[in-house]
Amino acid sequence: MAESPRRSRLFDAVQLGGVLDDMARQAAGLPGRDLPLAVVGVLRRGAPLADLLAGRLAACGLPAVRRLDLAISRYADDLTLLYPETRLVEDRAASPPDLAGQRVLLVDDVLYTGHSLLRALDYLVRRGAEAVHAAVLADRCVTRLPLRADVVGLRLQVAAGDIVECRVPPYEPDFGIVVVHRPSGEGAEGGAT
Repeated sequence: MAESPRRSRLFDAVQLGGVLDDMARQAAGLPGRDLPLAVVGVLRRGAPLADLLAGRLAACGLPAVRRLDLAISRYADDLTLLYPETRLVEDRAASPPDLAGQRVLLVDDVLYTGHSLLRALDYLVRRGAEAVHAAVLADRCVTRLPLRADVVGLRLQVAAGDIVECRVPPYEPDFGIVVVHRPSGEGAEGGAT
């Protein structure tokens, strides 16, 4: 019988509320305040995080922001669960967003290898974004691509085989960050893209 993975809660909703407040302050201080701001969430968990950040940005004195979401099919902290390559999926029913003359704050839950971030950046620049800044709730500090987030809530250094789970309502009932420690001998590579 396979050993069940052990879970460790690192942060709860109260702690993450403070982290999001700090992320909003970081985002408000980014260059380009003279440009209209679009906050773009990477589906799934980046979208509700983008909603939370957009609300906090108003409290930092930024005017109303445009909210959009992108569907990228290689995401989740366990890359074995989804797709072997990173794909951005456009909503065929909606026209692609025109981001000319706007700055974009791209929001995701975990930065691991950087593949999702790279795909999203390419797409946003092709849509005309004047500037793109990345914001992540958790950075695993091991990207494989020369990318970084401009706004980082938490820097987590966990074992390569462990999985960082950002639990974000409405997808989970409670807001928090949990590390799933894989039993020894399971060689899956963990980390969101």
